[in-house]
Amino acid sequence: MDDYTAYYALPLNMSYSDIRIFQRKLAEHTAPSLLGIKCACLLSVSKSECEVQGNVNLFNRRAAEKGLKIKVLSEGSRCLMLLYSESRLSACLNVPERRAILRRFGYKDDMTLVECLDRLSERLRTISEFPHEIGVFLDYPAEDILGFIENNGKNFKLCGCWKVYSDTERAARAFENYDKCRRYLFRKINMGEDLYHVIPRFTKFEHGVHGS
Repeated sequence: MDDYTAYYALPLNMSYSDIRIFQRKLAEHTAPSLLGIKCACLLSVSKSECEVQGNVNLFNRRAAEKGLKIKVLSEGSRCLMLLYSESRLSACLNVPERRAILRRFGYKDDMTLVECLDRLSERLRTISEFPHEIGVFLDYPAEDILGFIENNGKNFKLCGCWKVYSDTERAARAFENYDKCRRYLFRKINMGEDLYHVIPRFTKFEHGVHGS
């Protein structure tokens, strides 16, 4: 057992390579949430790429102090996961216009965050198309979610991390900030730094991401 494996108390079926592959996936797909400017991000990883469940367990153990968590929403040959901030996602789901969207898809007003996530997971597994309400969980503007539904995904003004039907300038700024987060984390990982050590230092400078 190498020092890295011993440090993280990893199961025997996990390796340093498993961790680094998963960390690069996190940097690529979830950087804005890891660095505190987005309440949640989706991540899809093939089980052939790395030991997924072991990495999820490791993340949930190591990132708990930052209020971050990963939930596996669906799985087959690939695992679809949501990385989220518990406090921020709870607040996001309780915004009245977002709650109204969720209500359209069978979410009750008194559902807890855990119950909402379980409902989303159930719908991902049981309906043929991607649930439209997932945009609520991913912190998309409510007007863009409604615009997507009403236009069947067409007639958008801008397409980036989501299809924009309302404020394109606001969306463009968000997309730019998300890219800055990705570049920052990739730079740190390429320098050999461990993702779990980078997150606590950077979240203190959250407003610097927006303003840089």
